Amino acid sequence: MSGEQIKETVKQKYGEAALQVLGGERGGCGCGCDPISSKLYDATETAVLPEGAVLASLGCGNPTALAELHEGEVVLDLGSGGGIDVLLSARRVGPTGKAYGLDMTDEMLALARENQRKAGVSNVEFLKGDIERIPLPDASVDVIISNCVINLAADKRKVLAEAYRVLKPGGRFAVSDVVVRGELPVAVRRNMELWVGCVAGALTEDEFTALLQANGFKNVGIEPTRIYQFEDARAFLEGAGLDAEVLAREVSGCVMGAFIRATKPV
Repeated sequence: MSGEQIKETVKQKYGEAALQVLGGERGGCGCGCDPISSKLYDATETAVLPEGAVLASLGCGNPTALAELHEGEVVLDLGSGGGIDVLLSARRVGPTGKAYGLDMTDEMLALARENQRKAGVSNVEFLKGDIERIPLPDASVDVIISNCVINLAADKRKVLAEAYRVLKPGGRFAVSDVVVRGELPVAVRRNMELWVGCVAGALTEDEFTALLQANGFKNVGIEPTRIYQFEDARAFLEGAGLDAEVLAREVSGCVMGAFIRATKPV
């Protein structure tokens, strides 16, 4: 599929997820992604957030807990969804800092802004746009976070180039994403439902490292936070309508949630 077709499919699926939350249900990516997006946040974190922000969480990690945010910093969340990581970041950077959320889906932006209103948080701004063309000036952000979104992008090189552009010298790239070890079966790579579910479009560890370095980042590190085994693999493969029993044995242990760190040189 073309890059535009991938983008429209992702937009449609995540728009549907936002509407589910607005209707009082838990959002879902529509392809068995629960093994990836469950049990990521501590109850003490989510207790201070609107229910809609929690129900819309479709990530694969908790970048706000790992990014070591500081008072007064400017944070940008790529693909901010219902706003859970933006609202948590806003609390960490305090009133002298700011948290931006960037999303291309109107329904998710509406949900995020409603969650901001309910949370009563003022140091937050949600922007409509594409993570391949970030609508912020050069060197305007201290930290970039993201939660299981970069793998959805058709042109990941462009995403990382844009991330580098908007970071200040010395700025930090600190994202949670799905990363692949080894090779995924062709049937999985070609499956659009699994792309939307954060698996088929994932980079390998070496690919992610090479792309970050090619765009100028230094001190690249990839730390596994959760490795998905046979039962997890079977759940998301069944959701995509594939032969789960056979493919899950090939995928088991190859897909992991990871925290990816890098810095822009001073």
